[in-house]
Amino acid sequence: MIKKAAIFFTLFVVSLTCFAQNQDSITLVKTHWIKTRVARQVKLFKHHFDQKNLFSANQNISFLEVKNSGRKAVFAIDAEAQQLITTSGFGIRDTAIAAINGNFFDVKNGGSVDFVKVNGEVINTNRLEKSGSRAFHQKAAVVIRKGKIEIVKWDGSADWEKNVTDGDVLLNGPLLVFNNQEERLDTAAFNRLRHPRTCVGLKPNGRAILLTVDGRNDNSAGMSLFELTKIMRWLGCTSAINFDGGGSTTLWVNGDGDTGVINYPTDNKKWDHEGQRKVANVILVKKK
Repeated sequence: MIKKAAIFFTLFVVSLTCFAQNQDSITLVKTHWIKTRVARQVKLFKHHFDQKNLFSANQNISFLEVKNSGRKAVFAIDAEAQQLITTSGFGIRDTAIAAINGNFFDVKNGGSVDFVKVNGEVINTNRLEKSGSRAFHQKAAVVIRKGKIEIVKWDGSADWEKNVTDGDVLLNGPLLVFNNQEERLDTAAFNRLRHPRTCVGLKPNGRAILLTVDGRNDNSAGMSLFELTKIMRWLGCTSAINFDGGGSTTLWVNGDGDTGVINYPTDNKKWDHEGQRKVANVILVKKK
């Protein structure tokens, strides 16, 4: 009897979990997004799930959907070898349409801790862990090819990024989905706890998504990487890669509001658009 009861309870819990996930996916798919045309082939989507109705929490999601053709709107990388600049600062100096924060960096001394190459020039190299192994955010990258953004996966070799021939390369991670296959994520705190998140995804219809999820606030809980993977899948992405998040998470659109900052960065611990953290690099959307 005890064994049967345990099996019944397990099946009950699994069915409740599946039901909750189905409800979450339906909630997202049926969302009435606030949509704004930013530029040709660039749209902004925003929604505040303020009824604890996404993963049983409040969530604030903002993302750009860009036609990834390399024609009217093109992608680019901007980076500083040692200096740190706000995401909006990068965007303004590059006269960009939009910008999103990039990869992980040295808060004290500036510069990325991961490999970055811009216009064929190596800006930063990998800082390996004490064991000599790669960090989780050094096992995938975004590359820019003729104005198009692509996601590539580490091939296991020691000098992989040096052999990536593209002129613009930004290591990041972890990889969430690649070629329609979900990547395995372990249960480390970084993956399972909720934080503000930044993510880039690619859809099979030739569009790219640059997404932020706010967090560390009653208005938006943030997401685990398991939840973020689901969001990107439900939005139709067949490849998706996590970027630096937390206080770095920032989406900026030129001319939007007073600051251009769309989401609610957390560095000032306020629910406003003023709390940007300075970062080492960004992904830009620019007019061709």
